[in-house]
Amino acid sequence: MKKIAVLYLFSILAPQIYAQNADSLVVSQKRNYSSFIVPSVLVGSGVWLLHSKYNTTIQAKTNAIFGSDFQSKADNIFPLLPVGQMYLGMYLGLEPKTNFKKQTITIAMANTATVVVVELIKRLTQKERPDLSNNSSFPSGHTAVGFTNATLLFYQYKESHFWYASSGYIFAGATAVFRMANNKHFASDVLAGAGIGVASGIIFSNSTLFHAFSVSKKSKTTAYIYPQIGKHIGFGASIYPNF
Repeated sequence: MKKIAVLYLFSILAPQIYAQNADSLVVSQKRNYSSFIVPSVLVGSGVWLLHSKYNTTIQAKTNAIFGSDFQSKADNIFPLLPVGQMYLGMYLGLEPKTNFKKQTITIAMANTATVVVVELIKRLTQKERPDLSNNSSFPSGHTAVGFTNATLLFYQYKESHFWYASSGYIFAGATAVFRMANNKHFASDVLAGAGIGVASGIIFSNSTLFHAFSVSKKSKTTAYIYPQIGKHIGFGASIYPNF
């Protein structure tokens, strides 16, 4: 359990890099750390429930409500709907925080970070799913992605239309419910996933994640640095000459 707590704290603090040089990943503004209270409570609740008898009790009641043979693929769609809302908002006349390009980059980077953190914790905990299909139950990746995108949507439009900005959490919450109804996750899994997703959304909504810088003062060549995931996790860079 200590490993889970340390990994979660690392996932929150890792992107918060302050630097003076132009070729560094920087944070565009100081974050209000009180905004991390909610995700911390969600993750903490999930960790507390993980080995609690209430976890199985809640799952049993969920199965009783939805039925033991309930199956739906809606939970594969719900996490992505807030992404569509982010792009749709501009065409509805709402004022987003950033433009299309920056939105796309932020979505890609935030979801990448969320998936990496979730997969690392899954491998550490090896929690068996309620349906006994494998040991990848804790935390819920679908829920984490859903809440990541819902939080990105919220920070994009909260100044121009609060209710539209908040609507993504409906789909994120539905994702959590359907993951439990499909007997793929316990309450502990979706709570922790929600917390990780919200934290990721907050961090990446306030950070400069895809930073461009000049290779040299004399050269017009521009380089971009970005996270990269494959067989190895690290950073990639692309260099574009400006003719």
